Amino acid sequence: MNITAKNSNAWDRMARSGHVLATPATDEELRNPLRSVDEIGWLGGSIQGWRVLCLAAGGGRHGPLYCAAGAEVTVADISPGMLEIDREVAMQRKMDIRLIECDMCDLSSLQKEEFDLVVHPVSTCYIDRPSAVFHEVARVLRTGGLYISQHKQPMNLQASLVPNEGNYVIERPATSGSISAQATLPSRLREPGTDEIIHSLQSILGGICRAGFVIEDLVEPHHAKPDHPPGSFGHRCSYIPPYIRIKSRRLQNTVADSPASKPKIWLGD
Repeated sequence: MNITAKNSNAWDRMARSGHVLATPATDEELRNPLRSVDEIGWLGGSIQGWRVLCLAAGGGRHGPLYCAAGAEVTVADISPGMLEIDREVAMQRKMDIRLIECDMCDLSSLQKEEFDLVVHPVSTCYIDRPSAVFHEVARVLRTGGLYISQHKQPMNLQASLVPNEGNYVIERPATSGSISAQATLPSRLREPGTDEIIHSLQSILGGICRAGFVIEDLVEPHHAKPDHPPGSFGHRCSYIPPYIRIKSRRLQNTVADSPASKPKIWLGD
């Protein structure tokens, strides 16, 4: 079984088992949906009427929150089980959300420049070529549109989950390929049954730029809890920030449109 099929099956199992990443948005979150999805303020205070693609984002959270914030929402995911949760939430809350089952590397069912915003939670670690996703996102996003994505830090996947003699250690080289979560201890940092692939910052940041985006900001979401027990999620996050979140904007003359154009990067204040 290839990595895509294996990971799709793993997410179906997580959807059936009620995994935390397959938990719908709460009533409290939906009361102020924009704050729930955009604490940083990257979206400018309103997305009323925006066409939003929640990519690889099934599970009943992202789609309903962006819909409640006033957007016209499409959720695309490879896992039928995760999309089923979105369907149930949409029916219960009387929301109009379009659901599409597809591989994030192939968005051919979506139109060119169809969206104003693409929201992409952590998922590039489940595929071997993030560049394929970035070019597909560039195609379906309008000129000037926003691409907000989150990724696992390379070091997150290279380092041990628990301390060794008081220290987290690098267990894998940056080019070590896939990691089976079945071979590790249960952890919020590993999704059960999945295979994950280590991707360098060059692959992620450079790949986004080469696909025709300008990076406007980058943050490391804060999960550090230094007073938590060694080996816990919060304690490890004090040593290794697990994720990066990136705000990027689709340029008019892009690599995706013109091979002669040069990638650009700007890190905002």
